[in-house]
Amino acid sequence: QVQLVESGGGLVQAGGSLRLSCVASVASVASLRIVTIESMGWYRQAPGKQREMVASARSGGSANYADFVKGRFTISSDIAKGTVYLQMNSLKPDDTGVYYCNAELVTSSRMFASNYWGQGTQVTVSS
Repeated sequence: QVQLVESGGGLVQAGGSLRLSCVASVASVASLRIVTIESMGWYRQAPGKQREMVASARSGGSANYADFVKGRFTISSDIAKGTVYLQMNSLKPDDTGVYYCNAELVTSSRMFASNYWGQGTQVTVSS
């Protein structure tokens, strides 16, 4: 079973910073392994709103950002190790929400890429 574990969320004042971390790993099934990770990224969902993409990183070094975070957030990753980080600066109250780690990867049980999600970490930005 693929497990994505997020950490680093919390309560911060507007203008502050947080750094989110996510680690992909295989749990429970010893024979299961991650064959390759195509991309890892971050999504967020505010109360009453749909989940939206924040930033993503692909193997090969390319990165994509939502327009509303460009210049404020930076994604970094070690795809080979299944880790991804999101440095969030100049946080705004509108950034409040649950942030989810996402990974597009191939496991030994399936020979095509599938999406996996973490449980999310709460980010609250106060004014």
